[in-house]
Amino acid sequence: MADIVDTAVSAGSFTTLVAAVKAAGLVDTLKGAGPFTVFAPTDEAFAKLPEGTVESLLKDIPKLKKILTYHVVSGKVMAADVVKLKSAKTVEGSEVKIDASNGVKINDSTVTTPDVAADNGVIHIIDSVLLPA
Repeated sequence: MADIVDTAVSAGSFTTLVAAVKAAGLVDTLKGAGPFTVFAPTDEAFAKLPEGTVESLLKDIPKLKKILTYHVVSGKVMAADVVKLKSAKTVEGSEVKIDASNGVKINDSTVTTPDVAADNGVIHIIDSVLLPA
């Protein structure tokens, strides 16, 4: 198996996320021992952001890091465990809300594909970018 970064790269639908992780200098972290749980927005999810948002974030590395680390939870939290939770503390420091009453939502984003395995954790694919308050 591959680590979280290589898994995202080979999936092909996370080019924006991978570019953002590289720009923010988080590649080594996400290739580290972990384990990590990553709520990974697809390229379509990033495309839903207002025009120019991604470009401006790539120029504001502290803000970009804050947003990216808001998508990461320490530990390997599989879908079977996620559905038992009401919230989870992110690496960024604040909590994401979890609602498993109708599918699984992380804040206002829907998990479209859960439990994508990686050597150092797990990826849950989501349909919109999570933005910390």
